[in-house]
Amino acid sequence: MNKTQRGVTVWFTGLSGAGKTTIRMAVEQELRAQGYKLEVLDGDVVRENLTKGLGFSKADRDENIRRIGFVAHLLTRNEVIVLVSAISPYRDIRDEVRARIGDFVEVYVNAPLSVCEERDVKGLYKKARAGEIKQFTGIDDPYEPPLTPEVECRTDLETLEESTTKVISALRELGYLPSNSTVSKV
Repeated sequence: MNKTQRGVTVWFTGLSGAGKTTIRMAVEQELRAQGYKLEVLDGDVVRENLTKGLGFSKADRDENIRRIGFVAHLLTRNEVIVLVSAISPYRDIRDEVRARIGDFVEVYVNAPLSVCEERDVKGLYKKARAGEIKQFTGIDDPYEPPLTPEVECRTDLETLEESTTKVISALRELGYLPSNSTVSKV
């Protein structure tokens, strides 16, 4: 374990298909290579294990994010870097989780809806447009972008390396990583 590590939650938010998991995985690889202790909370995995049974109403989505935030808080206060990738569409619950955790870096993974639909590897947007999936974020349920994220990654305009470097650099600038930490080629 890296002895200079501080706990922090790095929260990747954005539409389905924006690139949250892709950037999170690159950041994870980078931090693990540098010897940091970290945990990953992926929205899809959490829904299968920790929040099974919750639906997609606003109340259920808020509860899902609240539970992810609770686990992230426990890990963060124990000096673990927590990487969360979850759509987390509502600003108010993200702000609530930020306030509870304290050491929180919001990464807005931003891509236009049209780009996310083009990347739709799971076919979810197609199903939502056909009415097969209801309350789908970005189609018939809102996504409220962060107003002041610490990092914004424009995955329609940036390379994965550029986005990863932005996140690592922000963690360094905010004092969560030492200033001599580096970013290797992704």
